[in-house]
Amino acid sequence: MTESVANLSLLAADADLPALKAAAAGLPSWDLTERQLCDLEMLLNGAFAPLTGYMNRADHSSVLRHTCLADGRLWPLPVVLDVSDAFAGKLQPGQSIALRDAEGVLLAVLDVAEQWPADREAEARALYGSVAPNHPGVEQLLQRTNPIYLGGRVRGVQLPTHYDFTPLRKTPAEVRREFARSGWSRVAAFLTRNPLHRLQYETTRRGARLADANLLVLPIVGPTQPGDVDYHTRLRGWEEGLRHYPEHHVQVAALPLAMRLAGPREAMLQAIVARNYGCSHVIVGPHQGGAVRDEAGRPFYAPGAARTLLETHAAALGIAVAAVPELIYSEDRAGYIERGEARPGERVAALTGPEARRRMRAGMELPEWYSFPEVVEQVKRNYPPRARQGFTIFFTGLSGAGKSTVARALIDRLREIGGRAVTLLDGDIVRKHLSSELGLSREHRDLNILRIGFVAAEITKHGGIAICAPIAPYAATRRQVRAMVEAVGGFFEVHVATPIEECERRDRKGLYAKARAGLIKEFTGVSDPYEAPERAELVIDTCQYTPLQAAQLILTRLENEGYAR
Repeated sequence: MTESVANLSLLAADADLPALKAAAAGLPSWDLTERQLCDLEMLLNGAFAPLTGYMNRADHSSVLRHTCLADGRLWPLPVVLDVSDAFAGKLQPGQSIALRDAEGVLLAVLDVAEQWPADREAEARALYGSVAPNHPGVEQLLQRTNPIYLGGRVRGVQLPTHYDFTPLRKTPAEVRREFARSGWSRVAAFLTRNPLHRLQYETTRRGARLADANLLVLPIVGPTQPGDVDYHTRLRGWEEGLRHYPEHHVQVAALPLAMRLAGPREAMLQAIVARNYGCSHVIVGPHQGGAVRDEAGRPFYAPGAARTLLETHAAALGIAVAAVPELIYSEDRAGYIERGEARPGERVAALTGPEARRRMRAGMELPEWYSFPEVVEQVKRNYPPRARQGFTIFFTGLSGAGKSTVARALIDRLREIGGRAVTLLDGDIVRKHLSSELGLSREHRDLNILRIGFVAAEITKHGGIAICAPIAPYAATRRQVRAMVEAVGGFFEVHVATPIEECERRDRKGLYAKARAGLIKEFTGVSDPYEAPERAELVIDTCQYTPLQAAQLILTRLENEGYAR
């Protein structure tokens, strides 16, 4: 690692800030999403060195094909700014734009060098070898709807402001200065999306010993994999568990990385980030980069693939690999051992990360050997028993299918049972009070459903019950809503699959007749498609069930999943 690369920051010098801020006042502004804020912070603070801004088209293409920039320097994943067609269409060649947070605070100026249309399916194939939406990285990529990529130099005004865990919000330069003050010359980095459980403790201790180094833990505070514990729980777990390490042996810094869930490529990016934080080694477990799993818990990447990639490119990356073998818990020895050390007949135990997170979300107890009591206590604060967790019931189906009727029957039954706050987000009601300015174009329909999803996620996050009953005809938009809600609680999609003939027969407003006569444009099921769910939790045909029976089917599912008693 060269000193010039290590000290690369994109923040403008103090003397240049007044002129930069004055110029930004007259520029078009783009408000950054959560993921975009993370990318910008990593650019500005030097964690993404040697990048000096968002990639141009040549770099983007080279990264996808060859895991390196156009000039040959290793870089595994795209870093571009995606914006809407409408915004990109207003830009002139070579124009600069102001980058702001959600509150309009100016963070940086982007000197746009290029813009080009995104081809996310091609990008998914290059990064993940697939366009299958059951890969969380593919799903995450395809959910990004802004169709235009911007590339160009970034000039930073200030880093994003954070009001939580401020002692842990350290830039790479600040961490390197702490290393210098402490006399640390050999430091092993451990990047993680998990709290400090015993397996993480054993992995970091062994990795640091292998490297003969001190330890820097970088818990990720940007978006990670769906179903992970929230970053507040992650950081509290590390704060509480640090007493188990030798004094003056470990430092912790919150890492504002938005994960791409790209397996070995992700591991390479994390190694580069660790190098930029001043580390000599990066700790790699047997499943590093392979922890991305499908819904059945199967890994998408072969064990050891990340280690092989990093060791192959260690010299070019400028960081060594501390490879820790697979560890399992020996009940006979009351401690962790390497899998290859197990004796014949020795009693061993293992609990995968996905299974542990499933138990946490369900409010179940974790085995004593799996974690530390103080860490488990932090997890329990955010994961109460499932009967006290929030959830969303999301009805979808054609107009006239019976969604609202079944939703009202379910609400009445839930209120009869009592003890929980229940909110109805009916399609017509939301249209009247929350989306009255929207039309019936696909863009406006998607926006309406996403608004419903946002409100449902907020209700769910705070332990309430949201009952949503829109038509929601498009599968991609429903997947976005599912992702929003599942990040904070339970989500149950109910496809009210009443045949269209019955829906037309019930139509008291005559909407189907008007649509077939051409009086209503883009009417779902007639002149606009309805994309039926492929993995709904329940499918109900109201020709076969009364509203009360349908509501009872849903209640039974909730009881079986532990959300109702």
